[in-house]
Order: sequence, then structure tokens, then C-alpha cells
Amino acid sequence: MTVPIPPDGPGEVLVAVRGGSEAYTAWSATSIDRDARVVVVDSVSARGVIVERLPS
Repeated sequence: MTVPIPPDGPGEVLVAVRGGSEAYTAWSATSIDRDARVVVVDSVSARGVIVERLPS
């Protein structure tokens, strides 16, 4: 994650795509700190995703 996700707005995550990484706007039901590992659970647009914190 490159920009933290606050409880009331979007952040930004890097997603592994086609052998590289691309930045996507991301939303979550809970706030997530920068550098946390997340999993994409849904897509809301071509460049927007819903994520959850990756369980440890």
C-alpha cells in the first residue's frame, strides 16, 4: 500500500499485474495503514478496488 486508507475515503495500493506493479485507488471497510499487506476482494472500476487487510 502506498497511501493509507482512512475510514471515510480512498487510499492507494500497488497491485501485481502482468509481471509488474500498478497503482490503484482503494477503499476498505476499515482503515489500513501504509505498508500493510492487503488482498483485493472486488473491483469498482477500471482503476478502483475494494481491499481487506491480509490475514497474518
